[in-house]
Amino acid sequence: MSYASHIIHHSRKLRNAPNLLRHDHALLVRCFSHHAQPTSDIRKVHRHGFAPSGRETRSFSSSSKSLSGTRTVSTTMNMGSSICGSASNNQMSCFQGQLSRGYSSDAGLPPHQEIGMPSLSPTMAEGNIARWLKKEGDKVSPGEVLCEVETDKATVEMECMEDGYLAKIVQADGAQGIKVGEVICITVEDEEDIAKFKDYTPSASGSGGGEAEGPSDSSPPPPPKKEAVEAPVAAPEPKASKPSTAPPGDRVFASPLARSFAEEHKVPLSSIKGTGPDGSIVKADIEEYLASGGKQVSGAAPKAKGAAAPALDYTDMPHTQIRKVTASRLLFSKQTIPHYYLTVDTCVDKLVELRSHLNSLQEATGGKRISINDLVIKAAALALQKVPQVNSSWTDDCIRQYHNVNVNVAVQTDNGLFVPVVRDANKKGLSAISEEVKQLAQKAKENSLKPEDYEGGTFTVSNLGGPFGIKQFCAIINPPQSGILAIGSAEKRVVPSSGPEQYKFASFLSATLSCDHRVIDGAIGAEWLKAFKGYIENPESMLL
Repeated sequence: MSYASHIIHHSRKLRNAPNLLRHDHALLVRCFSHHAQPTSDIRKVHRHGFAPSGRETRSFSSSSKSLSGTRTVSTTMNMGSSICGSASNNQMSCFQGQLSRGYSSDAGLPPHQEIGMPSLSPTMAEGNIARWLKKEGDKVSPGEVLCEVETDKATVEMECMEDGYLAKIVQADGAQGIKVGEVICITVEDEEDIAKFKDYTPSASGSGGGEAEGPSDSSPPPPPKKEAVEAPVAAPEPKASKPSTAPPGDRVFASPLARSFAEEHKVPLSSIKGTGPDGSIVKADIEEYLASGGKQVSGAAPKAKGAAAPALDYTDMPHTQIRKVTASRLLFSKQTIPHYYLTVDTCVDKLVELRSHLNSLQEATGGKRISINDLVIKAAALALQKVPQVNSSWTDDCIRQYHNVNVNVAVQTDNGLFVPVVRDANKKGLSAISEEVKQLAQKAKENSLKPEDYEGGTFTVSNLGGPFGIKQFCAIINPPQSGILAIGSAEKRVVPSSGPEQYKFASFLSATLSCDHRVIDGAIGAEWLKAFKGYIENPESMLL
């Protein structure tokens, strides 16, 4: 018990730890052996002020001397808590990270804390450091922003959770591909301890000791490298064997008539390429040789055939985090979801007329203009409300039908494709939808979307008609959703007229619904498109 007491009282922040242990009935187990280091494991410690949804791992180590030499005592505390911060502006509201605290090890390091790359979104496996807002040596307090982390979805500010000083930045500005949990910086409690971490490098185990146990494990890799170098040495042998198949050059095959004709005109047979059986030289070959003035042109052909093609000129564009995630999700969707597609053409003359009327009212009141895409989102949301089977997703145990109609809107940016969500789109007016879509699109282009801006969608709309003039396309479903609507451009067509004129012009828009056949049967998909077409061709019904 003396070892645990020594460790707990080593930090002024843990002087109340005995009370916590007593209240939570923690189990303290100590194991000693002649050949192993003494260890203690505190199984349950709950920290006040945190919800028990995540995990925070802290490790403490100290060294003490005995008569037989130096003995290291280590204690590990697993705290079942999630690290949550307050959300303001672009700051994250809650993140889960791995913190590791170490005490004076064999290297003589003072108490310190290793802060790992946090998991800032459900799909995040690695992240990038956009920039550090604190410098080495700066004092940090709870709630202050340490750095900006580029996740697979957006750039999020990472807050400090405890008082201290930033002693060492392990991953500098612009660091790419940092795995979740990998150490990015070191903090200490006392300012005088900062200088001791100037040359600090985190250990492979992430325990915070900075001890050089890794080199002994990394010594075996060199032998495979030697074997890899020796293998290519034998490769040139086949190249050397090819010339050995050409010794017959000393003997030239020619017909008797060709030989006598060549001797008569003093023509060397070795400089003539035969066209007779099995490549033998005939009289006609010698006559052709003499007619060409004795120039040997046959030897130049092989050189021309063996000429190397010019090298390609290209530029490698590094993958962004959002592009990596988009690629993996779309590949998963196309490989695991049985897609099928339904396309319908809708007349949008009344929709365009209603939009013009609404925009005149918006301009009069100082509101923002309503786009065709805003009307499409509203129509899709009402169709989902009318045919709720499409507003569903597939699970291993059931088909989950959602009561909220949250529509994701595809937004293309320089960094990749984002799909922010308009929540409860079926209950919002066109003006509110227009305002929200514009705000989300701007945040997507600035790479400042928060997780709540793109998570929780039940259906997706992708429009390539208005901005790009695409007539019709088939979109890939955004899992775990079961449907996505692809909107093409509107075009004028000649249609029969019921009036005195035989024909008239009308604008038609092409809409293609991609369906997950596990969830949406063909008839259900057709029923949804019928409802969607009804709202587009009779837009006044959306106001009811």
